[in-house]
Amino acid sequence: MAEENTDEQAPEQFSVLFETSAGNFKVAVTRAWAPHGADHFHALVTSGYYNEQRFFRVVPGFVVQWGMSGDPALTSQWRSAGILDDPVTESNTRGRITFAATSLPNSRTTQVFINYGDNVNLDGMGFAPFGEVVEGMEIVDAINAEYGQNPDQGKIGERGNEYLIETFPDLDYIVTASIAE
Repeated sequence: MAEENTDEQAPEQFSVLFETSAGNFKVAVTRAWAPHGADHFHALVTSGYYNEQRFFRVVPGFVVQWGMSGDPALTSQWRSAGILDDPVTESNTRGRITFAATSLPNSRTTQVFINYGDNVNLDGMGFAPFGEVVEGMEIVDAINAEYGQNPDQGKIGERGNEYLIETFPDLDYIVTASIAE
């Protein structure tokens, strides 16, 4: 059961620079699109949560996904910090970033994805984009897809980067994610 989101309010607009093993890209967040999601994303980025995370799900033409810490204790700590659902006001088109969720209400936590294609079918399923890639989409497109959806999320939760580096050594990853000036 997701808790009430207690994140501080994010700025109305902010950008996040992702420095990755594949190159850098920038995401612009518009709080009005999905306020709860934007606030939580801002809190995750400013806390350093996404640093050293692997892109564990890469499905060309669909999405690239991350959001499970390389440190299992950190994943566990943030897992209970759920986000209240936002209404879908923007569409899941190419380059838009959205929190992943289960089919249960208020089930978003830390996992996010960038749409590789126009996945407007996700709009009706409650996936509310909160931002979009504004620089470096060619870098996002180049993230290593050789492992597809093979990494096991249960094992990532248990062993973090130890499991991913051992079993999927060529995964691209985030070196740092920070609020851009």
